[in-house]
Formats: sequence, C-alpha cells, structure tokens
Amino acid sequence: MLEVEGTRGHARASYGSAMTAPSTHGVVLFDGTCAFCERSVRFIATRDPHAYFRFGASQTAAAHALLAGFGETRASTKSIVLVEDGRLYRKSTAVLRIARRLSAPWSFAAIFLAVPQPLRDAAYDLVAAVRHRIAGTSNACEIPPPEIRERLI
Repeated sequence: MLEVEGTRGHARASYGSAMTAPSTHGVVLFDGTCAFCERSVRFIATRDPHAYFRFGASQTAAAHALLAGFGETRASTKSIVLVEDGRLYRKSTAVLRIARRLSAPWSFAAIFLAVPQPLRDAAYDLVAAVRHRIAGTSNACEIPPPEIRERLI
C-alpha cells in the first residue's frame, strides 16, 4: 500500500508491492511539448557526471503511473518534477535538487535551497510563465539523442 505524506514543495511515499521506487536514480519529469523543458533535460544530461537522472515526459503513461503513486496528476504538478529517494519535489526545489548533482559550477546553485521556498517558487513561476515565449513549443515526435534516449523511463 502506498502512503503519501505531503509537505510544502514535495511529498513522501512509502512503497508497497504495487510500485517500486528507483533507489539509485532520480527521475525528472518534464513537459514534453515545451522546447525550454526539453533543452533543460539536455542541459541536465550533459552535466550529470554519474548519469544519476532518468527522464520522462509528463505526458507519458510511465509518468502518469509514477505521479499516481504520490496521489498526484500531471495537472496537479504543472511544473518540473523530481522523484528522488521516495520523495516528490516540484518547482524550485526540484530544480535546485537537480542542480546539486550536476558538475561544477552548476552544483553550487543548490545554495539557493536556503532561500525561503515561496520566494524561490515565485522566481520559478515567472520563468515558467514565459517558457514557451522564450523557446517555443516542441515537436513531441522528435527522437531524443542517444545519451538521453537510454535514460528515458
């Protein structure tokens, strides 16, 4: 049975036989129709020295199942999502927890986790509101490069 404990910015889950958590990898869920998000995935993948992260478009069945395990839906998250160590993180917390595992100097961005979450999320929301204007939309049928393809969920 899945138990979910919610806190600001993330949820914690205990996994039973219905679902297993990736124990050695974090999973990044992103909007597969957003060119900014897809470029962010490429950015992460090329700066992830230990290939820690796995990736999935939030529109996929695998992402829906992963989110459902936390009592969430794509509509309820509406942001980048990181699932790590049985917890779900979103918005700025997800971005900064991802950054802390990247190669330097990007890992230094994790210091901003000390900034109060409402302020961080306000900055995240500003970028999220204009992301399609910054980078446009994406061709969801585009085949990702091999270094990302092998890391898709």
